[in-house]
Amino acid sequence: MKKLLYILFLVSFTIKAQNILFVGNSLTYSNNMPEILEYIAKQNGVQLKTTSLCFPNYAIIDHLDSGKLQKLLEKQSFDYIIIQQGPSSQPLGKQMLLNDGAKVKKLCDKYNSKLGYYMVWPSVQYYYTFEKVIENHILAAQKNNALLFPVGVIWKDYNTHKDKESLYSYDDFHPSIAGSFLAALTIFHTLYPEKNLQQLQFKKYSNWVTDEDSFNLIIRLIEKN
Repeated sequence: MKKLLYILFLVSFTIKAQNILFVGNSLTYSNNMPEILEYIAKQNGVQLKTTSLCFPNYAIIDHLDSGKLQKLLEKQSFDYIIIQQGPSSQPLGKQMLLNDGAKVKKLCDKYNSKLGYYMVWPSVQYYYTFEKVIENHILAAQKNNALLFPVGVIWKDYNTHKDKESLYSYDDFHPSIAGSFLAALTIFHTLYPEKNLQQLQFKKYSNWVTDEDSFNLIIRLIEKN
């Protein structure tokens, strides 16, 4: 009887859905990126549920000041709280990543959630700041003992390859559908590194990446990182 109860406990634990809260702005909600993440998870046998608290032009501090994040956490529990703001390459953005991220980390500790940073990318106009974007996100994640979702790293590597599907939308800042797919798949792989991305079938994801070579490149770069 004890053995049966133990097996039932293991089964219920493995099928428990991961609940993820995205706290960010339009770089997160463009193209319904969290829904793409849910689709990828489902295709790979993972139960994953996302909630988005994202508003245009919001930084982390805006979410904290509005109080909506705190009120949401009083009502719902999340396994991960993934925060995102603009590229944050400049000193002020760096301090916001560090200091405001630390405030969210306290909320995570209070509500038994894990903090994650969604590393984004600079606009085409400010592409020369990319190294600082990467550097500041890595530092913030380290300082606040958070999980880092290195979307920006994959994004930058991808752009060293020519004649591939663009990750940028028409405004040269927001993600194209392919860019949002890259972000979602990077987040999925960071959460579930044991999943073999080489088994992903292009035809199941062609709504987001229409070029098969670009699709395969995204997979290779994510698995290499």
